[in-house]
Amino acid sequence: MDKRVLVGLDIGTSGTKVILADETGKVLASAVKEYPLYAPKPGWAEQNPSDWWRAVCEGCQQVLSASGVDKGRLVGLSLSGQMHGLVALDEEDQVIRPAMLWCDQRTQRQCDWITQKAGGLEGLLRYTNNRMLTGYTGGKLLWMKEMEPDKFERIRRFCCPKDYIRFMLTGEFGIDVSDGAGTGFFDVKKRDWNRELIGLAGLPFEIFPHCMESTDLAGTVSAQAAELTGLPQGLKVYAGGGDAVIQTTGAGLVKPGILGVVIGTSGNVSMALDSYRDNPGGNLQVFCNNEPHLWHTFGCTLSAGGAYRWYRDALCEHDIQKARETGRNVYDLMGEEAEQSVPGANGVSFAPYLSGERCPYPDPNARGVFYGLTLKTTRSDMTRAVMEGVTYSLRQVVDLMGEMAPDIKGQKVYTSGGGAASALWRQMQADIFNLPVYTMSAASEGGAYGAVMVAGVGAGVWKDLSEAVSIIKVETETLPDARNRAAYEDGYAIYSELYGALKPVFDRSAAMGK
Repeated sequence: MDKRVLVGLDIGTSGTKVILADETGKVLASAVKEYPLYAPKPGWAEQNPSDWWRAVCEGCQQVLSASGVDKGRLVGLSLSGQMHGLVALDEEDQVIRPAMLWCDQRTQRQCDWITQKAGGLEGLLRYTNNRMLTGYTGGKLLWMKEMEPDKFERIRRFCCPKDYIRFMLTGEFGIDVSDGAGTGFFDVKKRDWNRELIGLAGLPFEIFPHCMESTDLAGTVSAQAAELTGLPQGLKVYAGGGDAVIQTTGAGLVKPGILGVVIGTSGNVSMALDSYRDNPGGNLQVFCNNEPHLWHTFGCTLSAGGAYRWYRDALCEHDIQKARETGRNVYDLMGEEAEQSVPGANGVSFAPYLSGERCPYPDPNARGVFYGLTLKTTRSDMTRAVMEGVTYSLRQVVDLMGEMAPDIKGQKVYTSGGGAASALWRQMQADIFNLPVYTMSAASEGGAYGAVMVAGVGAGVWKDLSEAVSIIKVETETLPDARNRAAYEDGYAIYSELYGALKPVFDRSAAMGK
Protein backbone atom coordinates (compact mmCIF):
# COMPACT_ATOMS: atom_id res chain seq x y z
CA MET A 1 0.00 0.00 0.00
CA ASP A 2 1.33 3.41 -0.96
CA LYS A 3 2.23 5.59 2.02
CA ARG A 4 0.31 8.79 2.60
CA VAL A 5 2.20 12.01 1.84
CA LEU A 6 2.06 15.40 3.58
CA VAL A 7 3.13 18.88 2.47
CA GLY A 8 4.93 21.29 4.79
CA LEU A 9 5.51 24.96 3.96
CA ASP A 10 7.75 27.30 5.95
CA ILE A 11 7.46 30.98 5.04
CA GLY A 12 10.82 32.18 6.32
CA THR A 13 12.57 35.53 6.27
CA SER A 14 15.24 34.63 3.73
CA GLY A 15 13.15 32.16 1.76
CA THR A 16 10.32 29.65 1.69
CA LYS A 17 10.96 25.96 2.23
CA VAL A 18 8.63 23.32 0.81
CA ILE A 19 8.93 19.66 1.74
CA LEU A 20 7.06 16.46 0.98
CA ALA A 21 7.25 13.74 3.63
CA ASP A 22 5.52 10.40 3.94
CA GLU A 23 3.85 8.95 7.04
CA THR A 24 7.11 7.32 8.18
CA GLY A 25 8.68 10.77 8.37
CA LYS A 26 10.91 10.29 5.34
CA VAL A 27 11.44 13.53 3.40
CA LEU A 28 10.76 12.74 -0.26
CA ALA A 29 11.66 16.13 -1.72
CA SER A 30 12.65 19.58 -0.50
CA ALA A 31 13.02 22.98 -2.13
CA VAL A 32 13.99 26.43 -0.91
CA LYS A 33 13.09 29.59 -2.83
CA GLU A 34 14.70 32.83 -1.72
CA TYR A 35 13.47 36.43 -1.89
CA PRO A 36 14.72 39.86 -0.84
CA LEU A 37 14.26 41.80 2.39
CA TYR A 38 13.98 45.58 2.13
CA ALA A 39 15.17 48.18 4.66
CA PRO A 40 13.92 51.54 3.34
CA LYS A 41 14.98 53.25 6.60
CA PRO A 42 17.28 52.29 9.48
CA GLY A 43 15.51 49.82 11.76
CA TRP A 44 12.85 48.98 9.16
CA ALA A 45 12.45 45.49 7.67
CA GLU A 46 9.86 44.77 4.97
CA GLN A 47 8.97 42.19 2.34
CA ASN A 48 6.44 41.90 -0.45
CA PRO A 49 3.86 39.16 0.23
CA SER A 50 3.74 38.52 -3.52
CA ASP A 51 7.34 37.26 -3.23
CA TRP A 52 6.26 34.70 -0.63
CA TRP A 53 3.44 33.48 -2.87
CA ARG A 54 5.70 33.22 -5.90
CA ALA A 55 8.16 31.16 -3.84
CA VAL A 56 5.38 28.84 -2.66
CA CYS A 57 4.14 28.26 -6.21
CA GLU A 58 7.62 27.54 -7.55
CA GLY A 59 8.61 25.41 -4.55
CA CYS A 60 5.48 23.25 -4.73
CA GLN A 61 5.93 22.67 -8.43
CA GLN A 62 9.58 21.71 -7.87
CA VAL A 63 9.02 19.16 -5.09
CA LEU A 64 6.09 17.55 -6.89
CA SER A 65 8.17 17.20 -10.04
CA ALA A 66 11.32 16.02 -8.25
CA SER A 67 9.54 13.41 -6.13
CA GLY A 68 7.29 12.02 -8.85
CA VAL A 69 4.68 11.41 -6.14
CA ASP A 70 1.18 10.53 -7.29
CA LYS A 71 -0.88 13.54 -6.19
CA GLY A 72 -3.58 11.16 -5.02
CA ARG A 73 -1.29 10.19 -2.13
CA LEU A 74 -1.28 13.76 -0.76
CA VAL A 75 -3.61 13.92 2.26
CA GLY A 76 -2.83 17.25 3.92
CA LEU A 77 -0.83 20.46 3.95
CA SER A 78 0.09 22.84 6.75
CA LEU A 79 2.25 25.88 7.25
CA SER A 80 4.96 27.39 9.42
CA GLY A 81 5.91 31.01 9.08
CA GLN A 82 7.94 33.89 10.40
CA MET A 83 5.98 35.31 13.32
CA HIS A 84 4.80 38.84 14.19
CA GLY A 85 4.72 40.22 10.63
CA LEU A 86 1.86 42.48 9.55
CA VAL A 87 0.08 42.00 6.22
CA ALA A 88 -2.62 44.68 5.93
CA LEU A 89 -5.43 44.04 3.42
CA ASP A 90 -8.15 46.27 1.98
CA GLU A 91 -11.79 45.48 1.26
CA GLU A 92 -10.79 43.63 -1.92
CA ASP A 93 -8.15 41.62 0.00
CA GLN A 94 -5.34 43.46 -1.75
CA VAL A 95 -2.11 44.17 0.12
CA ILE A 96 -2.08 47.82 1.22
CA ARG A 97 1.64 48.21 1.96
CA PRO A 98 4.75 46.00 2.17
CA ALA A 99 4.64 43.62 5.11
CA MET A 100 6.48 44.77 8.23
CA LEU A 101 8.53 41.89 9.63
CA TRP A 102 9.40 40.44 13.03
CA CYS A 103 12.81 42.17 13.00
CA ASP A 104 11.37 45.62 12.23
CA GLN A 105 12.21 47.98 15.12
CA ARG A 106 10.25 51.13 14.26
CA THR A 107 7.46 50.70 16.84
CA GLN A 108 9.13 51.36 20.21
CA ARG A 109 7.04 54.47 20.91
CA GLN A 110 3.80 52.64 20.15
CA CYS A 111 4.84 49.67 22.32
CA ASP A 112 5.64 52.01 25.20
CA TRP A 113 2.29 53.76 24.74
CA ILE A 114 0.14 50.62 24.87
CA THR A 115 2.14 49.34 27.85
CA GLN A 116 1.41 52.57 29.71
CA LYS A 117 -2.23 52.50 28.58
CA ALA A 118 -2.59 48.97 29.99
CA GLY A 119 -1.33 50.07 33.40
CA GLY A 120 2.39 49.51 32.97
CA LEU A 121 4.19 46.23 32.44
CA GLU A 122 2.34 44.38 35.20
CA GLY A 123 -0.98 45.59 33.82
CA LEU A 124 -0.08 44.47 30.31
CA LEU A 125 1.01 41.05 31.57
CA ARG A 126 -2.41 40.61 33.15
CA TYR A 127 -3.95 41.06 29.70
CA THR A 128 -1.57 38.98 27.57
CA ASN A 129 1.14 37.38 29.78
CA ASN A 130 3.73 38.87 27.41
CA ARG A 131 5.49 42.16 26.83
CA MET A 132 4.58 44.17 23.73
CA LEU A 133 7.92 43.75 21.98
CA THR A 134 8.85 45.99 19.06
CA GLY A 135 8.75 43.03 16.69
CA TYR A 136 5.15 42.13 17.55
CA THR A 137 2.24 42.67 15.18
CA GLY A 138 0.36 44.86 17.66
CA GLY A 139 2.91 47.66 17.65
CA LYS A 140 2.86 47.67 13.85
CA LEU A 141 -0.91 48.18 13.80
CA LEU A 142 -0.53 51.09 16.21
CA TRP A 143 2.31 52.51 14.09
CA MET A 144 0.16 52.40 10.96
CA LYS A 145 -2.69 54.09 12.80
CA GLU A 146 -0.40 56.91 13.90
CA MET A 147 2.02 57.26 11.00
CA GLU A 148 0.00 56.10 7.96
CA PRO A 149 -3.60 56.98 8.89
CA ASP A 150 -4.84 56.98 5.27
CA LYS A 151 -3.57 53.43 4.75
CA PHE A 152 -4.81 52.33 8.16
CA GLU A 153 -8.33 53.51 7.31
CA ARG A 154 -8.30 51.13 4.33
CA ILE A 155 -7.59 48.03 6.45
CA ARG A 156 -10.47 45.58 6.48
CA ARG A 157 -8.44 42.68 7.86
CA PHE A 158 -4.85 41.82 8.68
CA CYS A 159 -2.92 38.58 8.93
CA CYS A 160 0.53 37.19 9.65
CA PRO A 161 2.80 35.94 6.83
CA LYS A 162 1.86 32.25 6.79
CA ASP A 163 -1.83 33.15 7.11
CA TYR A 164 -1.61 35.26 3.98
CA ILE A 165 -0.25 32.24 2.11
CA ARG A 166 -3.01 30.07 3.53
CA PHE A 167 -5.51 32.63 2.22
CA MET A 168 -3.87 32.48 -1.21
CA LEU A 169 -4.15 28.70 -1.15
CA THR A 170 -7.72 28.44 0.12
CA GLY A 171 -9.46 31.82 -0.03
CA GLU A 172 -10.09 31.51 3.74
CA PHE A 173 -8.78 33.77 6.51
CA GLY A 174 -7.79 32.96 10.08
CA ILE A 175 -4.88 32.76 12.49
CA ASP A 176 -3.72 29.88 14.65
CA VAL A 177 -3.28 30.34 18.39
CA SER A 178 0.53 30.06 18.38
CA ASP A 179 0.91 32.91 15.86
CA GLY A 180 -1.89 34.85 17.55
CA ALA A 181 0.01 34.71 20.84
CA GLY A 182 2.86 36.62 19.18
CA THR A 183 0.78 39.62 18.16
CA GLY A 184 0.68 41.29 21.58
CA PHE A 185 -3.13 41.49 21.69
CA PHE A 186 -3.78 37.85 22.56
CA ASP A 187 -5.11 36.34 25.77
CA VAL A 188 -2.77 33.35 25.95
CA LYS A 189 -4.69 31.76 28.81
CA LYS A 190 -8.03 31.84 26.96
CA ARG A 191 -6.39 31.16 23.57
CA ASP A 192 -8.27 34.03 21.95
CA TRP A 193 -8.03 37.78 21.35
CA ASN A 194 -8.12 40.10 24.34
CA ARG A 195 -10.97 42.36 23.32
CA GLU A 196 -10.49 44.70 26.27
CA LEU A 197 -6.88 45.49 25.36
CA ILE A 198 -7.81 45.90 21.70
CA GLY A 199 -10.48 48.38 22.79
CA LEU A 200 -7.98 50.28 24.97
CA ALA A 201 -5.73 50.55 21.91
CA GLY A 202 -8.55 52.04 19.84
CA LEU A 203 -8.30 49.34 17.18
CA PRO A 204 -11.40 48.02 15.38
CA PHE A 205 -11.98 44.42 16.42
CA GLU A 206 -13.48 43.47 13.06
CA ILE A 207 -10.04 43.57 11.39
CA PHE A 208 -8.75 40.78 13.66
CA PRO A 209 -8.89 37.27 12.10
CA HIS A 210 -10.73 34.42 13.80
CA CYS A 211 -8.60 32.00 15.85
CA MET A 212 -7.98 28.29 15.28
CA GLU A 213 -5.95 25.55 16.89
CA SER A 214 -2.92 24.56 14.81
CA THR A 215 -4.37 21.20 13.75
CA ASP A 216 -7.79 22.61 12.78
CA LEU A 217 -8.95 22.32 9.17
CA ALA A 218 -8.64 25.82 7.70
CA GLY A 219 -9.77 25.23 4.11
CA THR A 220 -8.92 23.37 0.92
CA VAL A 221 -6.72 24.21 -2.05
CA SER A 222 -8.74 26.24 -4.55
CA ALA A 223 -8.86 25.63 -8.29
CA GLN A 224 -6.81 28.77 -8.95
CA ALA A 225 -4.16 27.84 -6.38
CA ALA A 226 -4.03 24.28 -7.73
CA GLU A 227 -3.25 25.58 -11.20
CA LEU A 228 -0.44 27.83 -9.90
CA THR A 229 1.15 25.40 -7.43
CA GLY A 230 0.52 22.00 -8.98
CA LEU A 231 -1.16 20.86 -5.76
CA PRO A 232 -4.40 18.91 -6.17
CA GLN A 233 -7.56 20.95 -5.91
CA GLY A 234 -9.42 20.13 -2.71
CA LEU A 235 -6.28 19.16 -0.74
CA LYS A 236 -7.02 19.81 2.93
CA VAL A 237 -5.07 22.68 4.50
CA TYR A 238 -4.57 22.84 8.27
CA ALA A 239 -3.96 25.99 10.27
CA GLY A 240 -0.28 25.52 11.15
CA GLY A 241 1.80 27.63 13.50
CA GLY A 242 4.32 30.38 14.07
CA ASP A 243 7.86 29.25 13.35
CA ALA A 244 9.26 29.78 16.85
CA VAL A 245 6.73 27.25 18.12
CA ILE A 246 6.20 24.83 15.25
CA GLN A 247 9.90 24.33 14.52
CA THR A 248 10.24 22.94 18.06
CA THR A 249 7.31 20.62 17.33
CA GLY A 250 9.20 19.41 14.27
CA ALA A 251 12.22 18.75 16.48
CA GLY A 252 10.16 16.60 18.87
CA LEU A 253 9.38 19.09 21.67
CA VAL A 254 5.80 18.34 22.63
CA LYS A 255 6.01 16.88 26.12
CA PRO A 256 7.05 19.01 29.14
CA GLY A 257 10.54 18.30 30.45
CA ILE A 258 12.28 18.32 27.06
CA LEU A 259 14.25 21.51 26.45
CA GLY A 260 14.85 22.69 22.92
CA VAL A 261 18.05 24.68 22.45
CA VAL A 262 18.79 26.38 19.14
CA ILE A 263 22.19 27.97 18.59
CA GLY A 264 21.66 29.85 15.36
CA THR A 265 22.40 33.53 14.75
CA SER A 266 20.29 34.11 17.85
CA GLY A 267 19.77 31.58 20.63
CA ASN A 268 16.49 30.04 21.71
CA VAL A 269 15.42 27.84 24.57
CA SER A 270 11.92 26.33 24.40
CA MET A 271 9.80 24.00 26.50
CA ALA A 272 6.24 22.71 26.36
CA LEU A 273 4.00 23.49 29.32
CA ASP A 274 1.25 21.12 30.42
CA SER A 275 -0.83 24.01 31.79
CA TYR A 276 -0.99 27.78 31.58
CA ARG A 277 1.68 29.55 33.64
CA ASP A 278 2.10 33.21 34.57
CA ASN A 279 5.17 34.96 33.19
CA PRO A 280 6.60 37.08 36.05
CA GLY A 281 8.40 40.15 34.73
CA GLY A 282 7.66 39.16 31.15
CA ASN A 283 11.26 38.08 30.58
CA LEU A 284 10.18 34.86 28.87
CA GLN A 285 7.53 34.53 26.20
CA VAL A 286 4.51 32.30 26.79
CA PHE A 287 2.61 31.22 23.69
CA CYS A 288 0.01 28.61 22.86
CA ASN A 289 1.39 25.24 21.79
CA ASN A 290 0.55 23.55 18.48
CA GLU A 291 -1.04 20.79 20.58
CA PRO A 292 -4.45 21.88 21.92
CA HIS A 293 -4.53 22.26 25.72
CA LEU A 294 -0.76 22.75 25.93
CA TRP A 295 1.29 25.93 26.12
CA HIS A 296 4.84 26.81 25.14
CA THR A 297 7.47 28.99 26.78
CA PHE A 298 10.68 30.23 25.26
CA GLY A 299 13.36 32.83 25.62
CA CYS A 300 15.47 34.37 22.90
CA THR A 301 19.03 35.61 23.29
CA LEU A 302 20.06 37.95 20.50
CA SER A 303 23.67 36.90 19.84
CA ALA A 304 24.51 33.20 20.00
CA GLY A 305 26.02 31.80 16.83
CA GLY A 306 26.09 35.44 15.73
CA ALA A 307 28.59 36.20 18.51
CA TYR A 308 30.76 33.28 17.43
CA ARG A 309 30.66 34.51 13.84
CA TRP A 310 31.62 38.01 14.98
CA TYR A 311 34.57 36.54 16.87
CA ARG A 312 35.59 34.57 13.77
CA ASP A 313 35.53 37.66 11.55
CA ALA A 314 37.16 40.01 14.08
CA LEU A 315 39.90 37.86 15.62
CA CYS A 316 40.35 34.61 13.67
CA GLU A 317 41.94 35.72 10.41
CA HIS A 318 44.56 32.99 10.82
CA ASP A 319 41.86 30.31 10.94
CA ILE A 320 40.02 31.86 8.01
CA GLN A 321 43.19 31.84 5.92
CA LYS A 322 44.02 28.27 6.92
CA ALA A 323 40.51 27.16 5.97
CA ARG A 324 40.95 28.72 2.53
CA GLU A 325 44.27 26.95 2.05
CA THR A 326 43.17 23.52 3.27
CA GLY A 327 39.50 23.46 2.28
CA ARG A 328 38.50 22.74 5.87
CA ASN A 329 35.59 24.32 7.73
CA VAL A 330 36.80 27.37 9.65
CA TYR A 331 34.56 26.50 12.60
CA ASP A 332 36.20 23.07 12.88
CA LEU A 333 39.56 24.80 13.15
CA MET A 334 38.24 27.20 15.78
CA GLY A 335 36.78 24.28 17.73
CA GLU A 336 40.13 22.48 17.71
CA GLU A 337 41.71 25.64 19.07
CA ALA A 338 39.07 25.93 21.82
CA GLU A 339 39.85 22.36 22.86
CA GLN A 340 43.40 23.50 23.69
CA SER A 341 41.90 25.45 26.59
CA VAL A 342 40.04 23.89 29.53
CA PRO A 343 36.48 24.02 30.91
CA GLY A 344 36.10 27.49 32.41
CA ALA A 345 38.47 28.93 29.78
CA ASN A 346 41.18 29.57 32.39
CA GLY A 347 39.07 32.24 34.04
CA VAL A 348 38.02 34.13 30.90
CA SER A 349 34.32 35.01 30.58
CA PHE A 350 32.47 36.43 27.60
CA ALA A 351 29.11 38.21 27.76
CA PRO A 352 27.55 37.92 24.26
CA TYR A 353 25.50 41.15 24.31
CA LEU A 354 26.65 42.34 20.89
CA SER A 355 23.13 43.40 19.83
CA GLY A 356 21.84 44.31 23.25
CA GLU A 357 19.84 41.52 24.86
CA ARG A 358 16.28 40.24 25.07
CA CYS A 359 16.33 37.35 27.56
CA PRO A 360 17.00 37.15 30.43
CA TYR A 361 17.73 40.89 30.30
CA PRO A 362 15.49 42.91 27.95
CA ASP A 363 18.10 45.64 27.54
CA PRO A 364 19.13 47.31 24.26
CA ASN A 365 21.98 49.05 26.10
CA ALA A 366 23.84 45.85 27.02
CA ARG A 367 27.19 45.36 25.28
CA GLY A 368 29.56 42.47 24.69
CA VAL A 369 32.38 42.01 27.20
CA PHE A 370 35.47 39.86 27.69
CA TYR A 371 36.32 39.58 31.40
CA GLY A 372 39.23 37.93 33.15
CA LEU A 373 41.97 38.54 30.59
CA THR A 374 45.53 38.26 31.94
CA LEU A 375 49.01 38.06 30.50
CA LYS A 376 48.56 34.29 30.45
CA THR A 377 45.35 34.38 28.39
CA THR A 378 45.60 32.66 25.01
CA ARG A 379 43.42 32.89 21.96
CA SER A 380 42.31 29.33 22.74
CA ASP A 381 40.94 30.62 26.05
CA MET A 382 39.10 33.44 24.30
CA THR A 383 37.63 31.14 21.64
CA ARG A 384 36.40 28.75 24.29
CA ALA A 385 35.06 31.63 26.41
CA VAL A 386 32.84 32.79 23.52
CA MET A 387 31.33 29.32 23.19
CA GLU A 388 30.90 29.01 26.96
CA GLY A 389 29.45 32.52 27.29
CA VAL A 390 26.77 31.78 24.69
CA THR A 391 25.92 28.56 26.54
CA TYR A 392 25.82 30.31 29.92
CA SER A 393 23.39 32.86 28.47
CA LEU A 394 21.12 29.99 27.38
CA ARG A 395 21.39 28.38 30.81
CA GLN A 396 20.05 31.61 32.30
CA VAL A 397 16.95 31.14 30.13
CA VAL A 398 16.68 27.53 31.33
CA ASP A 399 16.87 28.76 34.92
CA LEU A 400 14.05 31.26 34.28
CA MET A 401 11.92 28.40 32.98
CA GLY A 402 12.68 26.47 36.14
CA GLU A 403 11.41 29.39 38.18
CA MET A 404 8.24 29.63 36.08
CA ALA A 405 7.48 25.90 36.26
CA PRO A 406 9.37 24.43 39.23
CA ASP A 407 7.27 21.26 39.05
CA ILE A 408 8.58 20.47 35.54
CA LYS A 409 12.05 18.98 35.79
CA GLY A 410 14.31 19.17 32.77
CA GLN A 411 15.03 15.64 31.56
CA LYS A 412 17.00 16.17 28.36
CA VAL A 413 17.93 18.70 25.70
CA TYR A 414 17.25 18.54 21.97
CA THR A 415 19.78 20.86 20.34
CA SER A 416 19.82 22.22 16.80
CA GLY A 417 21.20 25.07 14.73
CA GLY A 418 24.80 25.61 13.67
CA GLY A 419 26.09 25.14 17.22
CA ALA A 420 24.72 21.59 17.28
CA ALA A 421 27.15 20.59 14.54
CA SER A 422 30.07 20.97 16.95
CA ALA A 423 30.78 17.98 19.22
CA LEU A 424 32.62 20.31 21.62
CA TRP A 425 29.63 22.67 21.81
CA ARG A 426 27.26 19.76 22.40
CA GLN A 427 29.49 18.60 25.28
CA MET A 428 29.49 22.12 26.72
CA GLN A 429 25.70 22.14 26.64
CA ALA A 430 25.49 18.75 28.36
CA ASP A 431 27.94 19.87 31.05
CA ILE A 432 26.55 23.37 31.63
CA PHE A 433 22.89 22.29 31.62
CA ASN A 434 23.85 19.03 33.42
CA LEU A 435 21.48 17.14 31.13
CA PRO A 436 21.89 14.66 28.27
CA VAL A 437 21.92 16.42 24.91
CA TYR A 438 20.56 14.93 21.68
CA THR A 439 20.40 15.92 18.03
CA MET A 440 17.34 14.72 16.18
CA SER A 441 16.80 13.52 12.63
CA ALA A 442 14.29 16.16 11.57
CA ALA A 443 15.85 19.27 13.12
CA SER A 444 17.49 20.45 9.89
CA GLU A 445 14.10 20.71 8.16
CA GLY A 446 12.95 23.35 10.68
CA GLY A 447 9.41 24.65 10.68
CA ALA A 448 8.46 22.84 7.48
CA TYR A 449 8.79 19.50 9.29
CA GLY A 450 6.66 20.78 12.15
CA ALA A 451 4.06 21.74 9.55
CA VAL A 452 4.15 18.17 8.24
CA MET A 453 3.45 16.91 11.77
CA VAL A 454 0.52 19.30 12.19
CA ALA A 455 -0.91 18.35 8.79
CA GLY A 456 -0.59 14.65 9.65
CA VAL A 457 -2.52 15.04 12.90
CA GLY A 458 -5.20 17.06 11.17
CA ALA A 459 -5.48 14.46 8.41
CA GLY A 460 -5.66 11.54 10.86
CA VAL A 461 -2.26 10.06 10.03
CA TRP A 462 -1.41 10.39 13.75
CA LYS A 463 -3.86 10.81 16.62
CA ASP A 464 -1.94 13.70 18.18
CA LEU A 465 1.43 15.44 18.05
CA SER A 466 2.87 13.21 20.76
CA GLU A 467 2.37 10.24 18.47
CA ALA A 468 3.59 12.19 15.45
CA VAL A 469 6.97 13.06 16.98
CA SER A 470 7.60 9.43 17.86
CA ILE A 471 8.80 8.92 14.28
CA ILE A 472 11.72 11.32 14.85
CA LYS A 473 15.01 9.50 15.39
CA VAL A 474 17.97 10.33 17.66
CA GLU A 475 21.15 11.06 15.70
CA THR A 476 23.66 11.85 18.46
CA GLU A 477 23.73 11.56 22.25
CA THR A 478 26.07 13.56 24.51
CA LEU A 479 26.09 12.88 28.26
CA PRO A 480 27.31 15.26 30.98
CA ASP A 481 30.90 14.75 32.09
CA ALA A 482 31.02 15.01 35.89
CA ARG A 483 34.70 15.97 35.74
CA ASN A 484 33.76 19.33 34.21
CA ARG A 485 30.91 20.17 36.57
CA ALA A 486 32.80 22.22 39.18
CA ALA A 487 34.67 24.34 36.61
CA TYR A 488 31.47 25.22 34.77
CA GLU A 489 29.57 26.02 37.96
CA ASP A 490 32.33 28.43 38.95
CA GLY A 491 32.35 29.95 35.47
CA TYR A 492 28.59 30.31 35.45
CA ALA A 493 28.61 32.03 38.84
CA ILE A 494 31.06 34.67 37.60
CA TYR A 495 29.21 35.07 34.29
CA SER A 496 25.92 35.60 36.13
CA GLU A 497 27.34 38.59 38.03
CA LEU A 498 28.67 40.43 34.97
CA TYR A 499 25.43 41.97 33.73
CA GLY A 500 24.39 43.40 37.10
CA ALA A 501 27.86 44.78 37.76
CA LEU A 502 28.11 46.40 34.32
CA LYS A 503 24.52 47.63 33.90
CA PRO A 504 25.35 51.17 35.14
CA VAL A 505 28.25 51.32 32.69
CA PHE A 506 26.06 50.10 29.82
CA ASP A 507 23.50 52.82 30.54
CA ARG A 508 26.10 55.60 30.80
CA SER A 509 27.67 54.50 27.52
CA ALA A 510 24.27 54.48 25.82
CA ALA A 511 23.54 57.99 27.11
CA MET A 512 26.84 59.10 25.55
CA GLY A 513 25.82 57.50 22.25
CA LYS A 514 28.50 54.84 22.49
